Amino acid sequence: NLYDEKPAPDVILITHPHGDHLSPEALASLNTTNTSFYVPQAVADEMPEEYLAQTTVISNGESMEYEGITINAVPMYNLPEEGARHAKGWGNGYVLSMGGKDVYVSGDTEGIPEMRNLEGIDVAFVCMNLPYTMDINQASDAVLDFEPTIVYPYHHRGQDIEEFKKLVDAGNKDIEVRLKNWYPR
Repeated sequence: NLYDEKPAPDVILITHPHGDHLSPEALASLNTTNTSFYVPQAVADEMPEEYLAQTTVISNGESMEYEGITINAVPMYNLPEEGARHAKGWGNGYVLSMGGKDVYVSGDTEGIPEMRNLEGIDVAFVCMNLPYTMDINQASDAVLDFEPTIVYPYHHRGQDIEEFKKLVDAGNKDIEVRLKNWYPR
């Protein structure tokens, strides 16, 4: 089990109900006895029964507190909105505020105005995975608009993350791009 040597999670945030974000198999492999889940309604509607008592629905624009962490649900959706794979309001991105730092998790989104208008983001996790999210050009352009201190591209299978780094570096050397191997297997 990938998680056997990891501590049990206190909180799990789920962005939307697609199988690569809401995985009953992954949840079953974790010790979630004392875990709190924060999810949009679309996830709650598909959440396995055994987790519902621990699940809180949070919608775009809402904020909740968990042990000193402010969880802000922000929009994630595709453009154009008509026929989008991810409709506005169906899923959440998240901004977590803790210890004077703000961490943004984009969820499956494109370079939407709500992302581009974020301010004061210390660490950003930005998806890049066509056709469900952004390509490297759209992602780098969005990152250059909201200027996080540090950005981690994730959910990027098949995307050239080295090129993403070059594009961000060329636009703003003050943004630190950190590349990780999210797909070790």
